[in-house]
Amino acid sequence: MPLGFYIIMAAQFFSALADNALLIVAIALLRDMAAPSEYEPLLKLFFTLSYVGLAAFVGAFADSMPKWRVMLISNTIKIGGCLMLFLGVHPLFAYAVIGLGAAAYSPAKYGILTEYLPHRLLVVANGWIEGLTVGAIIIGTVMGGFMIRGDVAGALTALNLPFVDTPFEAAVLMIGVLYLVAAAFNLYIPDTGVDHKPLKNNPLYLIHDFNHCLRLLWRDKLGQISLGVTTLFWGAGATLQFIVIKWAEHNLGMGLSQASMMQGVVAVGVALGAVLAARFVTLRRAVQVIPLGIAMGITVMIMIGVTDTSLAMALMVLVGGLAGFFVVPMNALLQHRGHILMGAGHSIAVQNFNENLSILVMTGTYALLIMLGLSINIVIVMFGLFVAGTMLLVKHRHEANQREFDNVALLEDRAH
Repeated sequence: MPLGFYIIMAAQFFSALADNALLIVAIALLRDMAAPSEYEPLLKLFFTLSYVGLAAFVGAFADSMPKWRVMLISNTIKIGGCLMLFLGVHPLFAYAVIGLGAAAYSPAKYGILTEYLPHRLLVVANGWIEGLTVGAIIIGTVMGGFMIRGDVAGALTALNLPFVDTPFEAAVLMIGVLYLVAAAFNLYIPDTGVDHKPLKNNPLYLIHDFNHCLRLLWRDKLGQISLGVTTLFWGAGATLQFIVIKWAEHNLGMGLSQASMMQGVVAVGVALGAVLAARFVTLRRAVQVIPLGIAMGITVMIMIGVTDTSLAMALMVLVGGLAGFFVVPMNALLQHRGHILMGAGHSIAVQNFNENLSILVMTGTYALLIMLGLSINIVIVMFGLFVAGTMLLVKHRHEANQREFDNVALLEDRAH
């Protein structure tokens, strides 16, 4: 891999590290404010609103200038959201601004891979980016959980940092420094030399263009399968973050700080799965990993019977491993098909729209179930059945597509 690839990875790592540390701090801040428990999954909902609402514009924006510049602008927006939280703005609104920066950042961070690297390296590159992102989730959630511990919070306040009066302000200030480090790496990301299309001023044109790209990817036989899998994965993954915290508190008797560490254990599994997928799965064989998604849904349901911490950690690694192994090849396949059909930025914007719409729906549904007072164990069973059932439908759809393709090929052979 060229040096520029590792600079891209470093920028992504520090930005994702800050995002995930801030999520735990924001949850703790909501609890300190005595906000209703359903506000916690709403953090993720507010974060992803921009991905869905601005999907028609961020892809075109990412393709209108060098990707490093897009990443720098987006990271600056995240710093603004962090500053809002520091100044006492409600966590839901501050995290929504950080989501705005993330929505603009994502098409650039993935799109630059398809511009910078040959397609034969895409699965390996995705293994790296997913592995590092998951590493950022692990360290970020652990860091966030560490910062909200009473002894650490007291030590942070005792540092007498300028403008800092509370432990939360000290934590947010330290997370802001991580965003600044990411911005510094953005400045050294190489220009890929790809021609950039000027950003159209007409929003109706951009919406029409996005709608065309959306239909194009869903109609493509391989695009629809990979998009269906990644859409489900990200919705399920975001919901699982909150399920794991609630489950660890309910079944394992942990506090928020310890429960956030359990999130990190899931992420360890995802990183292992991502590395194994990058090592053993080629782009051509990507669709063969679909059954692992069904297995993940079934495995999740075992959580309801687990009350031992060691067993819980092993189960979380297994769930994460299955998830990482099946999503990385599908992500690479989706990027490859999207790059061929419509260009990197537009393709990632379509992907983000679908995946974050899934996050909105699934985390919103989870918040509703918690509001209705359902037991976390019932929610886990419903979640596992939904994931396994949906992946089974995707598998049947792919098999039907294959039969259709084989029949067309057979007719063409007879015609010749």
